[in-house]
Amino acid sequence: MNSAFAWLFDPEHWSGPSGFPARILEHLTYTGIAVLIAAAIAVPLGAVIGHTGKGTFLVAGLSNGLRALPELGLLTLLVLLTWVGLLPLVISLVILAIPPILAGTYSGVRNVDRAAVDAAHGMGMRGPTVLARVELPNALPLIIGGLRAATLQVIATATIAAYVSLGGLGRFVIDGNNAGAGSPDGYPQMAAGAIAVAVLALLMEGLLELVERLVVSPGVRNQSRARRAVRLRRRPTTDLVENPT
Repeated sequence: MNSAFAWLFDPEHWSGPSGFPARILEHLTYTGIAVLIAAAIAVPLGAVIGHTGKGTFLVAGLSNGLRALPELGLLTLLVLLTWVGLLPLVISLVILAIPPILAGTYSGVRNVDRAAVDAAHGMGMRGPTVLARVELPNALPLIIGGLRAATLQVIATATIAAYVSLGGLGRFVIDGNNAGAGSPDGYPQMAAGAIAVAVLALLMEGLLELVERLVVSPGVRNQSRARRAVRLRRRPTTDLVENPT
């Protein structure tokens, strides 16, 4: 680990087109593109399904089915079918990001207090207005939770970009692995790249936690936590032991 940290903090590796700042920017670019596209697909779909209660099988089907796909294998297949470039990587990462966002949005909208929805209907609001002004604001904690989970998964998985000659922090892992044990930069470079990915994921988790605090009103956030606490208290002790999450 000492050699890994020495390689990581070597000033020579923090400049130029192959230095850490450039690789971090590439990694964040891949992540941002994939999460934004996934959110554009999953948030409206999850909101409509949660609001109408129709097509709930799609949530479980898409979530379980897409999670089961091996990302590296899918990326390799897409490269063979298309070309080496950004498109196959983005498609692979979008498929990875859709399930947590879809599940979070659906659960958030579906679990909104029915009394608030009935009150909105009583005030003359129609379906789309109820969804936009009542259900989605109350579902924000779970929606953002899904976005956080998707972002962390994509950051961790975007290292596969290096397998198809793209950049990102995975470049350090792949190049170090190619150098092998015989090179003084082999394993230290691999470990430094892995450390950088882990630190980036933690920083993004903290940033998204801050965004949630700024976007979600304290009342909605506290209400969401209270509901989770009530559900935990209602679960049988054996269930908590077997499924602590």
